[in-house]
Amino acid sequence: MKVHVKVCCISSVEEANMAIRAGANALGLVGHMPSGPGIISDEAIRLIASSVPPPVSTFLLTSQTKADGIIQHYLRCYTSAIQLVDTVAHAEYPKIRQVLPAVKLVQVIHVLDNSSIAEAMSYAGYADALLLDSGNPGLKVKVLGGTGNTHDWEISRQIIQKSPIPVFLAGGLNPYNVAEAIAATLPFGVDLCSGIRLGGALDPDLMQLFFEQIHYSNAT
Repeated sequence: MKVHVKVCCISSVEEANMAIRAGANALGLVGHMPSGPGIISDEAIRLIASSVPPPVSTFLLTSQTKADGIIQHYLRCYTSAIQLVDTVAHAEYPKIRQVLPAVKLVQVIHVLDNSSIAEAMSYAGYADALLLDSGNPGLKVKVLGGTGNTHDWEISRQIIQKSPIPVFLAGGLNPYNVAEAIAATLPFGVDLCSGIRLGGALDPDLMQLFFEQIHYSNAT
């Protein structure tokens, strides 16, 4: 089983190149959010995305929840995928696909309790992939990712087992727990931001250690 890696909160072309050289399969580019790390301008997202060679994917993280807002955000950035970090009504998906048929849609599920299993399954016929994170969109100031906190991996395991579409595991992953997380959940991919950063910047040593754990997991 090959575990794909998405490195999120990329802030510059230099960071993108570092992550790609280390072995990243995808990069996350964070647009406007109500809270959390890694936010950059749409202009920066477009610049970074245009510099990334195939087959590496670029994900626009958007907090927009309506099709028109999501589409307009995408058209300022031009990435290969859109990561919907807040709850998006199922009815919005066909509207997005009508305008952006080639763009992959990744729905984030913030794993809070067992109700997250049914929520995740409800998107299986709409999204191209799911991403399980540790935010909480129900708070007064929404937390939509980048918490650095893990969640209940047993719930994530059940979602991954049931899902007919690929599932990424996120939330508090780092070089010291990612092998355990992979063994516990068997995800399609893993996603991380703060776990390989020091002072907000990508740290080459932490990144190397992280990818060593990924290579170990892929070999077992």
